[in-house]
Amino acid sequence: MSGMGGIAFVLVILIIIVIILASCVSVVPQAYAYVVERLGAYQQTWSVGLHVKMPIIDRVAKRVILKEQVVDFAPQPVITKDNVTMRIDTVVFYQITDPKLFAYGVENPIMAIENLTATTLRNIIGEMELDQTLTSREVINTKMRASLDIATDPWGIKVNRVELKNIIPPAAIQDAMEKQMKAERERREAILRAEGEKKSTVLVAEGKKESVILEAEAEKQSAILRAEAQKERMIREAEGEAAAILKVQQATADGIRMIREAGADEAVLRIKSLEAFEKAADGQATKIIIPSEIQGLAGLAASAKEILK
Repeated sequence: MSGMGGIAFVLVILIIIVIILASCVSVVPQAYAYVVERLGAYQQTWSVGLHVKMPIIDRVAKRVILKEQVVDFAPQPVITKDNVTMRIDTVVFYQITDPKLFAYGVENPIMAIENLTATTLRNIIGEMELDQTLTSREVINTKMRASLDIATDPWGIKVNRVELKNIIPPAAIQDAMEKQMKAERERREAILRAEGEKKSTVLVAEGKKESVILEAEAEKQSAILRAEAQKERMIREAEGEAAAILKVQQATADGIRMIREAGADEAVLRIKSLEAFEKAADGQATKIIIPSEIQGLAGLAASAKEILK
């Protein structure tokens, strides 16, 4: 029995040793860091990987997350330069850059950041009026990030970004702003409606103008075409009359030539002239003036006619 008791004791000792050794081995995961203390004092910071600590005297004092973290703070009351009280809630994006400073720099880092954010926000908003506050979110974000980053540097914290989540003015201010926005929307609507009517009127006027211009242009082209047609008709008529006159003159010339070729004397030519005068009168003239030479020839012709009887 004593032998069995000794073996059991040894096994117990071995199990205790194994447990102690196992507890001394730690694996640090990605994006984490462990702060290790020895006998209550800072010893080292473990990064990613396998680590072994001294049993009993070493311990992991703090496990630090190195990833970027987000904290949303409750709305804080602030007063603007023109004495308007409003509530603003902020969102802070931060990252731990030094695990040692984070572990030993401040007792409650998150509470410290919240209080620091509230005081910094009050200082910035206190220098701005209400309208400027509502339209300068980016300026406020930039100023707060710079101030918080400087203040949290001794704590091993880097503030990457600060955003104003909500700006909540008093109810009376909200009501006035809503009325102002409604009036502005109505004004823009009226302007847009007036501009639309103006453009419509201009388009109608331009359409009428173009219609009148097109009608005038059509009338002009029509008049030009009519004038050209009339001109061509007159040219054709003149050419026809000229051709007829030419033919008459040609026929007259041919007749005279034929008479001369037939040996006609001057008396015959005068008789032909009388016939020409007769044709010229054509029964329409009431008086014809005949040259004296032709008159004498006419008398001679009458006398000859009486002798022949």
